[in-house]
Amino acid sequence: MVHQGSVQHAPSREGTWMPRRLGRVTAIVATIIACWVTAVPARAEFPDRTIRMLYGFPPGGSGDILARVLADAMGTLLGQKIVVENKTGANGLLASEAAARAPADGHTVLLCSTGNMTIVTELPGMRLPINPATDLTAVVLVARTTYGLAVARSSPWRSVAEIIQAARAKPGTLTYANPGLGTVQHLASEYLKQRMDVDIVQVPYRGSGQAILDMMAGRTDIIITNLADMMGQIRSGDLRLLALGDPMGRRFFPEAPMIADEVPGFETNGWFALCAPPGLPDAAALHWQDAARRALEDEGVQRKLIENGLVATFQDAAGANRMMDQARRTYREIIRAANIRVD
Repeated sequence: MVHQGSVQHAPSREGTWMPRRLGRVTAIVATIIACWVTAVPARAEFPDRTIRMLYGFPPGGSGDILARVLADAMGTLLGQKIVVENKTGANGLLASEAAARAPADGHTVLLCSTGNMTIVTELPGMRLPINPATDLTAVVLVARTTYGLAVARSSPWRSVAEIIQAARAKPGTLTYANPGLGTVQHLASEYLKQRMDVDIVQVPYRGSGQAILDMMAGRTDIIITNLADMMGQIRSGDLRLLALGDPMGRRFFPEAPMIADEVPGFETNGWFALCAPPGLPDAAALHWQDAARRALEDEGVQRKLIENGLVATFQDAAGANRMMDQARRTYREIIRAANIRVD
């Protein structure tokens, strides 16, 4: 019997199919997302593997020693091995190029220095595989070098004032040893000439070693070079240190006068920094800066650097890059005034 007002409806196929289909699609999308997240690993936190520290000059020098001291100390602090690679050639530019073209993830850094970061960019005629001013950036400053003016044991001069007097009395007769075109030594010597307004003739060499040997033999009159290059000869008495390029040199020779005492405004020094390609993640940069600061505070590290003519000096990326910009401006002026170019 069918009663009016009590009609029963059969279930609608459309009404049950839509929710079920939507549910299946949602489940499939969720599965795809889960598989994708599982397949793509999260970015590892720096450092997660061995680190390369490139250096553009042969083993044995003060920069190479610095690299190895830092690699030992900072590797422990970063929790990863740091391997020093001496990638020599083109006055350090091969290493600079390799660093600039490495991934900007913090696992490759360059122990860069004054010459290959701030002088080569200003030398007319210099053919560069990269532009260090734009293709590399300082991560942290780690050490400074200091320079001095020296003469041979047999030299009659015992002060900068006497050299100025002799140069003015006989223009073009005094000579200075130049360890290399476009080096800090070269530009410091030209800067001294400019500040003294004298004519002293350069004698070019390929490296400080032969230049210092000829100085000791009396073949050239004066040399301005890194104290680390001539520390032994000064202490043995084969060279006589007349004055220092900046006050840092008093760490090694407390009683020595400054060149600026006789030549107001004169100052010269050098430095080493860790550099990397631009775009280094902030977290990696901060890891490097923290490790450098802690390593340079270690008395053992400081002692090893002092033994090799270096002064541990920490400066963060912002400060180091400002210093490099100022150095480029200073060297540009010296180079233009001396008409130096690479042919």
